[in-house]
Amino acid sequence: MSAISRRSGLLSRGAIAIAIAAASATLAMPAHAAKKEKEAAAPAASKIQMSKAFQPLAIAAQKSLDDAKKRPDVIAAQQAVTTATNAYNSAQGSAARKAAMAQREAALASLLAAFANEKTQIDALKGAATTPDDNFVAGQLLSGLGLAAQDMKIVRAGYEGMLVSGKYPAADTPKLQNAIGSICYDLKDFTCAVTQLDAALKGGYKGDNTEVLLADSFIQQGQVQVGLDRLMAGIKARSAAGTVAPQEWYRRGLSAAYKAKMLDQASAFSNALVEAYPTTENWAGAISILRLVAKYEVQERLDLMRLMQRTNSFSDTTDYFEFIQAADPRRLPQEVLTVMNAGIAAGKLQTSDISVSEALAQANERVKAEKPTLGSLEKTATAPTATGNSIAATADALQSYGEAAKAEALFRAALAKGGVDVQRVNTRIGIALFDQGKYAEAKAVFDQITGIRQPMARLWSVYAAQKMKPAA
Repeated sequence: MSAISRRSGLLSRGAIAIAIAAASATLAMPAHAAKKEKEAAAPAASKIQMSKAFQPLAIAAQKSLDDAKKRPDVIAAQQAVTTATNAYNSAQGSAARKAAMAQREAALASLLAAFANEKTQIDALKGAATTPDDNFVAGQLLSGLGLAAQDMKIVRAGYEGMLVSGKYPAADTPKLQNAIGSICYDLKDFTCAVTQLDAALKGGYKGDNTEVLLADSFIQQGQVQVGLDRLMAGIKARSAAGTVAPQEWYRRGLSAAYKAKMLDQASAFSNALVEAYPTTENWAGAISILRLVAKYEVQERLDLMRLMQRTNSFSDTTDYFEFIQAADPRRLPQEVLTVMNAGIAAGKLQTSDISVSEALAQANERVKAEKPTLGSLEKTATAPTATGNSIAATADALQSYGEAAKAEALFRAALAKGGVDVQRVNTRIGIALFDQGKYAEAKAVFDQITGIRQPMARLWSVYAAQKMKPAA
């Protein structure tokens, strides 16, 4: 048994956390709806003609609300909410955040209580409204109360009243629908969010987060495929328009695909993420997610971890051990040594660790014995009696010693002989071409890979394409 086998099954938690982390919104006001309040609450409305009985009630309610906003008790209550919100956003640990959230909710309840009279007055308007114009004004006053009291349920009710009144300006209706949908999303009413956000997009609204909120609303209801399709459509639409979707969109899709164990979708979002944002962290996350979702056997894991090595995206100790176990000091000792030395230099592997010291000793011993025999191995592999598998095995050895050109030639000879795993050999031809700097040829090979290796090959193809671009 390899000295490193005791570490089998460990995965990079840091890389996975990076990959699946959706941006956590703070609570300064409703995470998405706060941005929409001005455009929804104060539209360029067409002329409003309130009924005679309703008009004085509305004027009185508006004056009461305006006066209330200036009262010392209301100002103090609003400040208490701000303080509690800041405390929540800076709290560390689940217990502290839970306590801070309870304090914030209590502060919000006190703020709403400070508007009790105004709320009663504005609620009464709904019963007094007899025309669409009355209903529009009642909704507008209700949303104004909700914003002042920082109660988004009230804001939503007000916006919905304005919408159903039929008096909201048609040109601005998609903005209002987006605002309602955003509030519904924050309130976790995902059915409402889907209805309103979809309507906003169909109406031509072009917001900063509408597509991702709509997609996540589908996902939150269990319609993962629909949500991922909508999210990818939004990403592609941004790309077609010459812009790049926010990084969090890609990570949201990757996270959802990972949780649903949807390999094709995880692959698609992994590729898109590292194409748009080819950071070391994103490469680490994309590769780690694929490791989890694809559940590759050792030979597939080896070629995937080779990509992690070449993208320099090892995140923690477990990534190094994953590579070492897949390569095995007994089979590919030079490659194991290269990775282990890099891990030691990076401070991720410690020679005091018995697993590390044993693997180092084993690899060094094998290199010492094997390296002098490479010439004879190559000669044997080119003999007429050599089989496809024996030729491929020699190519594997040469590739691990950095002899990419020789390995490529032997891998092609193995294919010609037959009897080999075609997709594995083609993958390694692609890697050999990549290591020679023949990125266009490597990409062409990776693009032809099929079967279970295809998602991995797509990632390799993305990286080859990036290497083809001139340095900035």
